[in-house]
Amino acid sequence: MIETANKAEYANLPPCQLVPKLADEGKYIASESSFYRILNEEKLLAHRSKSNPRTRKRPEALVAFKPNQIWSWDITYLKAAIKGTYYFLYLPMDIFSRAIVHWEIHECESAENASSMIEKAFLINEVKEDQVILHSDNGGPMKGATMLATLQRLGIAPSFSRPSVSNDNPFSESLFKTMKYCPSFPERGFANITEARDWVSKFVNWYNNIHLHSGINFVTPASKHNGQDEIILQNRHEVYENARKKNPSRWSKKTRNWSQVKIVELNPGKNLKVEEKLAA
Repeated sequence: MIETANKAEYANLPPCQLVPKLADEGKYIASESSFYRILNEEKLLAHRSKSNPRTRKRPEALVAFKPNQIWSWDITYLKAAIKGTYYFLYLPMDIFSRAIVHWEIHECESAENASSMIEKAFLINEVKEDQVILHSDNGGPMKGATMLATLQRLGIAPSFSRPSVSNDNPFSESLFKTMKYCPSFPERGFANITEARDWVSKFVNWYNNIHLHSGINFVTPASKHNGQDEIILQNRHEVYENARKKNPSRWSKKTRNWSQVKIVELNPGKNLKVEEKLAA
């Protein structure tokens, strides 16, 4: 196996390509897994080509400590009642407050729709130039020339996930999961685009104004976005402190932590301290 793998005609091939090539030549020496095992034991399983191995650089760590600093956005499919037909929900959210800052539904995916959508979100939220970083995945609508030109004109800095790495865009992924696991979400699809828009409108109202979000200590995204969460959490703390004073024997430790979430990180770096990020 080692001798074969080191021959000139095979030296650049990983076992997953080497074994099929040998089979095409009418040869069987060992299984693919055996090649991997032996080459690994002999420290011969490094990148076996003159080209550099493909790398997927982790996105830059981003930190938000107030609303409208970092938005995350994505597009999700909404199934229509007609089999094979979909509507497309374009939705940006603020990662600090988890508030949905805008949404639109279209019948297709395009950079033009994305560009128009984000410009409306920019105006509705009265965002200033160079204020927001917009994070997304690597889809065509996100990186289309029209979209990128709009972001540059508005002074919005783009940030992108690694290709095919959904964990780099966790806030949007989590929001869409919440939406599609909502009991009222129509599993058989929407009858038409108007019905889809009506349903999403109700969901957004619930999500922003009623839903107590676990990531921001169970306040609503709207209250967090508007700065009302501090009072709400302080009131909860006082309720618990008063309960402990009335019956201290029931409390062996401190009361529940109702402190305000003051910082949210997107793709946090391992070595950079929060204080350094805030200072930056």
